[in-house]
Amino acid sequence: MKRNFFLALIFVVLFTTCTGRKTKEDMDTMNKVVASATPSDVFLLVGTYTSEGGSQGIYVYKFDTETGKSDSLSLAETVNPSYLVVSTDEKFVYAVSENGDGNSTATAFAFDKGNGVLKLLNSSLTEGSGPCYIEVDKAGKSVLTANYGGGSISVFQVKDDGTLSSAEPVINFKGSGPDSSRQKRSHLHSIRFSPDERFLFAADLGTDKIYRYNAIGSVFKGQPVLSQESVKEFSAPAGTGPRHFDFHPGGKYFYLLGELSGDVIVYDYDEGDLKEKQVIATDSVEGLRGSADIHVSPDGKFLYASNRLKADGIAIFSIDPENGTLTKAGYQPTGRHPRNFVITPNGKLLLVASRDDNRIQVFRIDNKTGLLTDTGQGISISKPVCLKFAAM
Repeated sequence: MKRNFFLALIFVVLFTTCTGRKTKEDMDTMNKVVASATPSDVFLLVGTYTSEGGSQGIYVYKFDTETGKSDSLSLAETVNPSYLVVSTDEKFVYAVSENGDGNSTATAFAFDKGNGVLKLLNSSLTEGSGPCYIEVDKAGKSVLTANYGGGSISVFQVKDDGTLSSAEPVINFKGSGPDSSRQKRSHLHSIRFSPDERFLFAADLGTDKIYRYNAIGSVFKGQPVLSQESVKEFSAPAGTGPRHFDFHPGGKYFYLLGELSGDVIVYDYDEGDLKEKQVIATDSVEGLRGSADIHVSPDGKFLYASNRLKADGIAIFSIDPENGTLTKAGYQPTGRHPRNFVITPNGKLLLVASRDDNRIQVFRIDNKTGLLTDTGQGISISKPVCLKFAAM
């Protein structure tokens, strides 16, 4: 009874503060901005931290992937939406609410692409604290969160209207690592389906493990998306602190970023199996302990990894087309605490969410060297921590 009351309270608070109070003039202006979109324009969705004040939730912009210019469209008020995911059909957006035990949630929004507005649908408790990553399967039938504080993965069924069920199952992990301050127990930090959707991979910062599950797929309503009995473990080097990872677009390589070690670990990827082949540092500064995000360029030529806490910036690597190994190509200083970044679908721009400088930086990518140049088209916004694109 207490749990149901709490969920109802969350919904009422979010509903009354969401974007439904816009005036007709506001809506007319947004409609005109969206209607004026060119083929190079996309929606940019920005997740933020709201707990320190200044930010109020998820912000939506029109963004030009050629020039880097942006126009503000709308805001959906919600608490600490530190990670977002857009459904494959782009009708829905799902966000975590990164809080403590008892009040961390996954939240569903309908996305009206006619005017760039998110409308709250519902929220569901993750049953694990500190959700920091959220994923949706290609069919749009299951949403999953990685819960850092809870050391768990929460699985939600998606109903036909995009709303989320209660978390069932919640998969808990145990173990520890050699770092006595950061690896006392399991800390799930990211989850992603493989490009072919056959597997789900999960990175555990606390245990130096990568977990792999067979993905069943949603053949009928209520069917679990994962086979829990199929789990396979892969060990990263001790003290790595696995955080985020990315797949090479060619499908042969898997790149893992260690938050604690500051290293990128390169794996051969074959039918769901990982074979370690290279470990390379993201910077020469020792004891970074703050590596954050990692992405391969759409053309598969370059890999980028962000570092925080010390030497804030983006490490740039070229990728050997023959074997997927990395060679250092450069290092781009950024604003403070580049927790997350994203590359535009056309591969021309890289956007960095510099959390502690309250801005999103927009860099142009040199398609021959992979090096970055600041366009000067930055966006001022309080505590940005997650960037996602959707087509206009």
